[in-house]
Amino acid sequence: MKIRLLLLAFVCLSVKLNAQNVSILTEDGAWCWFSDPRAIYTNDKNGQIVTGWVTKSGDIVAASLDLKSGKTAQKTLYTKLEVDDHDNPAFLQLPDNRILTQYTWHGGSKDGMGVIQNTTLEPLDIRTFSDSVIFKPQTPELLAKFKRETYTYANPFLLSAENNKIYSFGRWIGFKPNFITSTDNGKTWSDPKVVITSKALDTNNRPYVKYYSDGKSKIHLLFTDGHPNAEPLNSVYYCYYEKDAFWRADGTKIANIDQLPFHPSDATVVYKATPETGKAWIFDIVIDPKGRPVVAYTRYPTNENHQYYYTVFDGKKWNDHHLIASGKWFPQTPEGKKEREENYSGGLTIDPLDPSIVYFSHEVGNVFEISKGETRDLGKTWKITPVTRNSELDNVRPVIPRYKKKGDKNVLLWMQNRKYVHYTDYDTRIVWKDLTAR
Repeated sequence: MKIRLLLLAFVCLSVKLNAQNVSILTEDGAWCWFSDPRAIYTNDKNGQIVTGWVTKSGDIVAASLDLKSGKTAQKTLYTKLEVDDHDNPAFLQLPDNRILTQYTWHGGSKDGMGVIQNTTLEPLDIRTFSDSVIFKPQTPELLAKFKRETYTYANPFLLSAENNKIYSFGRWIGFKPNFITSTDNGKTWSDPKVVITSKALDTNNRPYVKYYSDGKSKIHLLFTDGHPNAEPLNSVYYCYYEKDAFWRADGTKIANIDQLPFHPSDATVVYKATPETGKAWIFDIVIDPKGRPVVAYTRYPTNENHQYYYTVFDGKKWNDHHLIASGKWFPQTPEGKKEREENYSGGLTIDPLDPSIVYFSHEVGNVFEISKGETRDLGKTWKITPVTRNSELDNVRPVIPRYKKKGDKNVLLWMQNRKYVHYTDYDTRIVWKDLTAR
């Protein structure tokens, strides 16, 4: 009888998923929001997405999805790293079509600390990922100046205009955004540089950064003063890297690399937080066909009132518009307990090929669902259509894979939560849906 009931439950779940054309990539996987790109399109002739996650037992897994056949492959990169969704891998396709991935412990401890790297031995084949290499981007001089050694997140990018130099960013020395570079496809790395810091060094202050690269000459940074649970007026800033310097949105220089670090207020202000409008956190940045940064972020007038915003820089000012009220946090707060992550919104992702389209997670009834938003006037007005509805599980942290090209299928990936109490206490899966217009 028990077996029949389990079979019936599985059939019902399959019908519900199939009714929404949702496919399961893994039954056991989670990711955070600041280690990217967590999913990329490769140049495989069949159309292929490479992505990865952290299992509920702390394994780090890479996966590929063949968009022509629907077939998937998986490779465990590291067994029992730690149970923490901050550790998800980020991916980069190298010029010779091998795939590089990087990930870290969450901060690190006596059990492990540093950046972990794997590279495929064969082009585009995640089954051939190498053994893990662990390294610590630091120097004695940097540690003496910035005091704190910690390694969280990795964000690797390649710039073809710099002879395919690789840049990798993370929250490392000083608890601040750092970067390192490689000119040999990741075999060796430069010493790190701290990019952004508080004016008076505070090793408990940690700016959060989302990155976007055109793959040619620029890496765009969207960042905050710090964490919204620590910064009562957490604002949003923008700059970009190009030609050995960091620049504001209007093209004026902030600092050369040898003048780093700079302070958040040195960059372009996207949103200045006030007690009335609320502190903020960031979700995505892409560049539109005119080369303008397009940003998605959240304001919190209160911790239970999450408001999604969309803003485009038109060359002179930010066109900043409200998208939708998304509800409150998605973690499932235990009864009688105070929520530890009140600013964990469901999440937004911008289509990098058409930034007038966003996908976002918001509360519909008592469940987090995914919707599509379309704007033709820089965010003033929106057409909103459902991607999921009547779900039994929360749908959160949607992402459109990076390096999407014309002709690629339009695929959205996201997390479904059977349980998400905390970033160290979860039981989630990764699903995907082909949104290509038919």
